[in-house]
Amino acid sequence: MLKWKEPEPVTDEPWWWQWANAAARWFRGFFGWIAETGRLLVWVLAIVAGALLVFFVVRLVRERGVPAVPKSFVAPSHVRDLDIRPESLPDDVGAAALALWQRGEQRAALALLYRGLLSRLVHVHAVPIRASSTEGECLALARPRLPEPSALYASRLVEMWAAAVYGAREPAVAAVQALCAEFAAALDRQGRA
Repeated sequence: MLKWKEPEPVTDEPWWWQWANAAARWFRGFFGWIAETGRLLVWVLAIVAGALLVFFVVRLVRERGVPAVPKSFVAPSHVRDLDIRPESLPDDVGAAALALWQRGEQRAALALLYRGLLSRLVHVHAVPIRASSTEGECLALARPRLPEPSALYASRLVEMWAAAVYGAREPAVAAVQALCAEFAAALDRQGRA
């Protein structure tokens, strides 16, 4: 049986132009396919991103979440460069500081009083002072845990310490003697009065 054969189109296009047209048709088809499946790809990527977000949030909460039981306070051995261990201090801090003051060692006397204050705050009154706490932070942490007279004593001592150390102002002899005499009564008792 005879069939009609379509004549081959006669083109005078060079071979490279035909190849470029074929490549363009392929890219048009490829980008058409992406356009048709783009919505599906967006949903798949959104689900994967959501799953990853949930995974990392759960992991973060497990690793850094708020602990169920609060951590117990561990008393520092030093605050800044001051040794506040009870064994590093004399039994009667006030008397030892007064003796240093009377020998002319004013800065050492004030340092001993301040170290004693920090030690009593941490070890007797359980004030959560850290090794990096400043004078102001120590007072702020101590106020809620001390009876009013002890809190006032601590404020007077810290003010005198800061004025002498940072302001290079020598305190009055009577004020230092009063701090030395009141040390044990103000700080050696436990709890609020």
